[in-house]
Amino acid sequence: MSLREETTDQSGPAAEGEAPGKAKRSNVRWKLFVLLLVLVTVNYVDRGSISVALPIIQKEFNLSPELVGLLLSAFFWTYAFMQVPVGWLIDRFGPRKVITASCVGWGAATAASGMAGGFVSMFIARMGIGVAEAGIMPAGGKLNALWMHTKERGRGATILDAGAPLGAGVGGILITWLIAAAGGWRAAFVIAGIATVLLGFATWWYIRDNPRAHKAVNNAEAEYIEASHRAEDEAAKAAGSTSRRALLPYLKFRSFWAMCLGWLGFNGVFYGLLTWGPLYLSQAKGFDLKTIGWSTFVIFGAGFIGEILGGALADKLRGRGLGANVVMRTLLGISSVLVAGGLVAVTIVPDPITAVVLLSVVLFFLRWVGLFWAVPATLGGRTNAGVLGGAMNLSGNIAGMVTPIAVGFIVGATGGYTWALLYFVASAIVMGVSVLALDYSKRLPV
Repeated sequence: MSLREETTDQSGPAAEGEAPGKAKRSNVRWKLFVLLLVLVTVNYVDRGSISVALPIIQKEFNLSPELVGLLLSAFFWTYAFMQVPVGWLIDRFGPRKVITASCVGWGAATAASGMAGGFVSMFIARMGIGVAEAGIMPAGGKLNALWMHTKERGRGATILDAGAPLGAGVGGILITWLIAAAGGWRAAFVIAGIATVLLGFATWWYIRDNPRAHKAVNNAEAEYIEASHRAEDEAAKAAGSTSRRALLPYLKFRSFWAMCLGWLGFNGVFYGLLTWGPLYLSQAKGFDLKTIGWSTFVIFGAGFIGEILGGALADKLRGRGLGANVVMRTLLGISSVLVAGGLVAVTIVPDPITAVVLLSVVLFFLRWVGLFWAVPATLGGRTNAGVLGGAMNLSGNIAGMVTPIAVGFIVGATGGYTWALLYFVASAIVMGVSVLALDYSKRLPV
């Protein structure tokens, strides 16, 4: 396929490192990752819509706290167990096909959840959303390996993952507005589902599995990416790594398990706040639906800002010559300490506004761990980035399965949220130990 040779205006990160006099690189890789940011944002709007509408759904379906926890976990059961299979599919068939199929599938399942007649049908619809959404994040990790220069993968990872807090924050306002505008939560879910299906067609139109397959990528950008890949492959070859497509050989390495446990601890906090946060604000702090929406926007919006800044900071420090282990262990270690401390403080302060501020601080630093989406490419190279991303996301979503149920039983047994928040503190400690144990500096010799 021929490539366009036109030069484009180069501002921002795409212009870094260009030699004077050479053709300016096109910016397609950054535009692609902005599209992925939009995609993951919509992903989390749809995923978190049930949490925002839950005060209404709980009353309509007459659900106990234990059943609420089970319903909130339904998505994560199928989402988690599909991670490794879908990671293999991504490595085998490419991320473009998987992302498109995911968009269409989860949009249809979201619309179906708006037609649920009770607990069982809603549970099944949520499981369907989990199956369909499973490929998005591992496919994004694969695209980070395929499209990004190694020195840009920190920003690539956090742009991709920043859609999670942005979707959770925007979703709080968007879904509450849709519920009011459409006359109920059912119509809101149907509209959200249709919008997601349309987004699927946009992803098929723009995304490519290889930079040279994209008509808008000029030769300068393609060569810039490929030169980084060649250097990465040569370093891996010198270290004894191969390009064997497999998962089992990675199980003997500490860094693999640190990656998985770090993501598990991270999601123990994030999914706990995503699923139970609105009910916590409603029941423990007395917020109405509108106030819940705006509070959710502030809390998760802080997470979005923190994630973007964390990725930029990591790449800036790497660009100054600091090693990967120094940068990642320092940033993520600080993140873990501040997250755990902030959650402890939330259990102490009675004031609702102060609690929202503290949770915003927690999310700001928690989302630095979105840098983990660069780890599968580091440990497994481009060949195994999909399956390693799937394994990492499987472990993270085990926390997604367990946490909503555990919090439901804790709240049901204690009548409050203090011990639930301390559960999140324990998850942050697991995260902290893991981010310090992981070696971010080299590909595993598989």
